[in-house]
Amino acid sequence: MQLIHQQSDSELIHSFLNGDDQSLEALIYRYKDKIYTSIYMMVKDKYLAEDIFQDTFLKLIKTMREGRYSDQGKFLPWAIRIGHNLCMDHFRKVKNQVPVTLPDGSDISHLFSDMVESASDKMERRQVDQSVRQLIEQLPEDQREVIVLRMYGDLSFKEIADLTSVSINTALGRMRYGLINLRKMITEKQMVLR
Repeated sequence: MQLIHQQSDSELIHSFLNGDDQSLEALIYRYKDKIYTSIYMMVKDKYLAEDIFQDTFLKLIKTMREGRYSDQGKFLPWAIRIGHNLCMDHFRKVKNQVPVTLPDGSDISHLFSDMVESASDKMERRQVDQSVRQLIEQLPEDQREVIVLRMYGDLSFKEIADLTSVSINTALGRMRYGLINLRKMITEKQMVLR
């Protein structure tokens, strides 16, 4: 009998579905670093990444137990895709949250992180962020979508291509033209972004 760490993903999944929890532990151990890193790179927050990582494995387990996992020797890409989708769900949820503003007009969600920054740093960062967002909003929709997914979602061009149902070359081209247009607007408005 093979040692558990020498078994293929398919064998581990089959053993897990037959009641062997150590097989699941071996599968998690095998891929935890890659899956966690892919989630962390999207959300850039250690604690949030840990939560989404746990949710990813809960969803993996549930899907496997319900018999909805189609084993094609692609466990890792499937697991990373689930983590990616959970990150996107998180971004949608955050985007759709109603901002709570204080009497001075500031957003309460930034209250604690803003305490660390000096007032001038905060003001400068807000102005740059606002200027960049305004410029991005002026781009054609297809260019804007790719830039937002790349810059704010930190998605790869392959992921962007998959999400937008275009080829990687099209996604790259849209990014290129979007950046060219942003540079033109920055030059025309004589903006200084630091």
